[in-house]
Amino acid sequence: MRIIGLTGGIACGKSNISETLQEMGAVIIDGDKLSRELTAPGGDALPLIRDAFGEDVFAPDGTLMRRALGDVIFSSAEKRQMLDDLMQPLLLNLIKRRIREAEEAGAAACVLDMPLLYEAGLDKLCDTVWCAYLPPETQLERLMARDGFTEEEALKRLSSQMDPAEKARRAHVVIDTSGSILYTKAMIPDLYQQELAKR
Repeated sequence: MRIIGLTGGIACGKSNISETLQEMGAVIIDGDKLSRELTAPGGDALPLIRDAFGEDVFAPDGTLMRRALGDVIFSSAEKRQMLDDLMQPLLLNLIKRRIREAEEAGAAACVLDMPLLYEAGLDKLCDTVWCAYLPPETQLERLMARDGFTEEEALKRLSSQMDPAEKARRAHVVIDTSGSILYTKAMIPDLYQQELAKR
């Protein structure tokens, strides 16, 4: 089974690539979905987050208020590191379990769709890494439009991640996502077939 790491900066069109790969039969392990699973009601991460950040990031019914937690961690590198340190071991266990399940199911390829692939050292699990890339000004515009952030909020989130140009430099395959969704989608089948041929 071929393990493809898929990364890119926030709002760089990674989801479009991931969806296209899924349509072609790849098993997708989505880092954002796993994080949501760990922080959903009853999730393994909730007691750790409560201990570290207190009740202010929780609603009265005990659910995690993601926007409130985001405001805390994106205004302090130390707090962000604290959350990463809590989440990474839990995520790594889940990712390894999902990779095993994909292999046991006979999947031809498994895609680790992870915005923080390099930051978390998850590239070490991959045979190859693809990076979705956008010029910084386009990335900022898309993030503000997509999530309704002010420029200041968007810039805080962008500065919390590795420079997209550095991610692109490290990757084996760089996919320019500055065109339309359909234009990006059209590039994926050939790239995917090339990966499968390396198995």
